[in-house]
Amino acid sequence: MRVGIIGLGDIARKAYLPVIAAQPGIEPHLHTRTPATLHHTGDAHRVPPEHRHATLPELLAADLDAAFVHAPTAAHPALVTELLRAGVPTYVDKPLAYDIDAARRMTALAEERGVSLAVGFNRRFAPGYAQCREHPRDLILMQKNRVGLPEEPRPMVYDDFIHVVDTLRFLLPGPYDRVDVRARQEDGLLHHVVLQLSGESCTAIGVMNRLSGSAEEVLEVSGQDTKREVRNLAEVIDHRGQPSVRRRGDWVPVARQRGIEQAVLAFLDAVREGRTLSARDALRTHELCEQVVTAVERRAA
Repeated sequence: MRVGIIGLGDIARKAYLPVIAAQPGIEPHLHTRTPATLHHTGDAHRVPPEHRHATLPELLAADLDAAFVHAPTAAHPALVTELLRAGVPTYVDKPLAYDIDAARRMTALAEERGVSLAVGFNRRFAPGYAQCREHPRDLILMQKNRVGLPEEPRPMVYDDFIHVVDTLRFLLPGPYDRVDVRARQEDGLLHHVVLQLSGESCTAIGVMNRLSGSAEEVLEVSGQDTKREVRNLAEVIDHRGQPSVRRRGDWVPVARQRGIEQAVLAFLDAVREGRTLSARDALRTHELCEQVVTAVERRAA
């Protein structure tokens, strides 16, 4: 299987390429516009020179069976559109785009062409989070905080807070009928944002504080007098009276702990089996992110 990897930044080199290159029967084809990065990454993963491509047309000429897009978000619409038009099943890092209309167009194009389009919401595959779907979930709380990183609302929400938004949607046991957004901005930069989704069966609250003093990710789901807490995707604590703690094994790869390995394998399995993956549910997460951005911008006006 000939698999293109477009964009060779940290996420591609550290998380995705080691997983993809380790799979039997995979022939990686690399593409970036930076010659030095293409050379060094190709050497590091023993990709032969003829499988290193300086332009997208050159990559597409390799007759790809699938592609992974890890380029900056602003480049996603053009790259993904070209891949879909060429009939290449495509996995793209979140988000699809900063512009909701562009995300809708890509999703519609994939459906019109009958081509897979998968969005990299790896937390859906992370073992600690996936296990939370087995737990009672009357209340869901998630925090993903950073240190000293206030940012403009749109990139902050779409590049980072989107993980919180999608995880809440993934874990909600039923529909929600109310969306509430609170935020604090200063000089056009978003310091923190709070999203609450409410329905008859559950309340879900997501928080991101970019001036938290701590880089952390904490998920809690509770119901029926029990609580499950997942800290930094590595430690699962079950509370029912005395807490019990399960930590990531010493030899568990980070890519598996964070769900990246499982997301990659699920996508490649679908391609091998001829199953078409839809980005329609991922698009709903993007549409909810657009609601958050609109609410934040309206408050700042």
